[in-house]
Amino acid sequence: MTFSPWARRPVEVGLHGAGPWARAMHARILAAGPETRLTAVWARRAEAAHATAAPYGADVAGSFEELLDRCEAVAFAVPPAVQAEPAPLAARRGKALLLEKPLGPDLDAARRVADAVADSGVVSQLVLTKRYHPVTRAFLAAARDAEVSGARSCCLHGAFRSGEFATGWRLEQGALPDLGPHLLDLLDAAVGPVKAIRGTGDSPTWLELTCEHENAAVSQASPSGAVNVDRAVTRVELFGAGEPLVYDTAENDHEECRPVLRREFATAVRTGVTTAPDAARGLYLQELIARVV
Repeated sequence: MTFSPWARRPVEVGLHGAGPWARAMHARILAAGPETRLTAVWARRAEAAHATAAPYGADVAGSFEELLDRCEAVAFAVPPAVQAEPAPLAARRGKALLLEKPLGPDLDAARRVADAVADSGVVSQLVLTKRYHPVTRAFLAAARDAEVSGARSCCLHGAFRSGEFATGWRLEQGALPDLGPHLLDLLDAAVGPVKAIRGTGDSPTWLELTCEHENAAVSQASPSGAVNVDRAVTRVELFGAGEPLVYDTAENDHEECRPVLRREFATAVRTGVTTAPDAARGLYLQELIARVV
């Protein structure tokens, strides 16, 4: 029988945030277990925290400090400017961190988060949801054996046009900090480390990124959250000496990512070993974004 490090004691996770993404993703997935248990929710709006916690029988913390007292790991589902303030505090309290991307509103803030994680030696994991899907992992495994000369990619949806995600920092900063990390992470992992990057266009509407990789390959990325498409499109095409290698999420069941993310986070907390993208990876991706000119 395979030993499950959470079998007798699920990881107790506190949730910071009570917005649409916190409700749709974090609270629902962390409460589903069995690897984790949602113990408490804290948000600046108490009524939103209650609405998020109530379906799962979780407590509502009166402050972030109280949230830390009620958990061994903290999941963040807040804008980058909000995440960057308390995440280092949680790390210094010895709490494992489930972090959103980008880590912070700017590179300095992101570096403070990553440095606090490194200095404290706590486990961290990024919610790069596509990385936890078996189709993504099969694509990246195949890419390791491919000779790639060039690549094209896109991440497109219309959520910035209307709806509950068409607010705040996403509208102000556009697709680059929100969708850019997904594409740059995939290209960097599939093609090779990025050594130079430049961009053209407009981040709120349509942006084109050109990456030069250390192996001399060139890739392009097109992120936009403001186009009229029937459903979200994420596609990566690798070209080279062999047959093209294509990654397309159109037929993926995105629910398959959730339990994998939860299980790997819980395993990392219990074993102290992170195998998924972590805060250091988040800082690297934000460094790439900061270099876009």
